[in-house]
Amino acid sequence: MSQASDTIVIGKIGAPYGVKGWVKITTYTDEIEGVFSYSPWLLGDGDKQVTIDSWRTHNKGVVAKIIGVETRDDAESIKNLDISIKAEQLPQLTDDEYYWRDLVGMQVITESGYNLGTVKELFETGSNDVMLIRANPNDAFGQKERMVPFLHDQVIKQVDMQARTIKVDWDPGF
Repeated sequence: MSQASDTIVIGKIGAPYGVKGWVKITTYTDEIEGVFSYSPWLLGDGDKQVTIDSWRTHNKGVVAKIIGVETRDDAESIKNLDISIKAEQLPQLTDDEYYWRDLVGMQVITESGYNLGTVKELFETGSNDVMLIRANPNDAFGQKERMVPFLHDQVIKQVDMQARTIKVDWDPGF
């Protein structure tokens, strides 16, 4: 596996906070405090491993003190670095659960057997999650990409991790 697939970006180091090495943290976890459930963090390209000394909420965000980051200049030197963790640090899932990253690259097939293409990415919207599907080059409907809502039982009928397919109830013309 490549380093990129072995690690997951869960946040980003922000601006220094104060003069004692504290930094603002932008989190990509569902709850902003969730980023602190993982330790150690890998910064940047994953070549620097760090541990959190302490953290607290601040306004609508969080700030953290990283061990070894003692001054504002130290904090400035790590500003804008991605915060990653190793994939094995993620919680184990049950058989009917999966991470979005595991769905990327899967084939999306309609219930009638039409191959819509492969999952390019998933993202959240205000109302539901959405799969962005890269259509096959010879798509009969001339589609290059499709956005399909990720709604279990309504649109998503089956996710087969072994076969790497997602069965959907979706009109290929959309």
